[in-house]
Amino acid sequence: PLRVGDAVTRESTIASVTHKSGRTGDLLFVLVKHEVHNAQGLCLTEEHDIVYRPAAQPGDPVPSPTAAPAKATWQRDIAPDDVLLFRYSALTFNGHRIHYDRKYVTEVEGYPGLIVHGPLIATLLVDLVRRHTDRPLLSFEFKALRPTFECGDLRTLRVCGEPEADGSTVRLWAQDHEGWLTMQATAKLG
Repeated sequence: PLRVGDAVTRESTIASVTHKSGRTGDLLFVLVKHEVHNAQGLCLTEEHDIVYRPAAQPGDPVPSPTAAPAKATWQRDIAPDDVLLFRYSALTFNGHRIHYDRKYVTEVEGYPGLIVHGPLIATLLVDLVRRHTDRPLLSFEFKALRPTFECGDLRTLRVCGEPEADGSTVRLWAQDHEGWLTMQATAKLG
């Protein structure tokens, strides 16, 4: 087990790089593998799939949003304000200004507000599981589907969970203030 206070090392390697052509043009898929070790050995393995694509151009088609599921056994509303986003950026060493510089993100990038970090939303989904069960988390997979924006007007992000009938799987998702699905995830419990 990985415990608070353990001395750890993390080794990150690029496991693969794959080029594909899709509907939106060239795509580059990079698989980064992270392994975290403590004195007892390997504690955690994370595979991070990153997709690089060309910047969107004016007139490019925008995918239609998908409505989030209406039913959730577990749910929590969070107002991702600029302080939370700045702190998460600092915690994760993410220097990209789209997460904490409102003037930059709205005037230069053209977004309606600060962009909520995908990994922050994933962390909030894991926290939702933690709040509702003491069972250990064996695996967690997530996929970001749509950006989530903090616009300084107390827009909320809702994280939701629905335990499956098998008793060891939890279907999770996040939705924005308009009810659009922004992230899907699956947690497997021990």
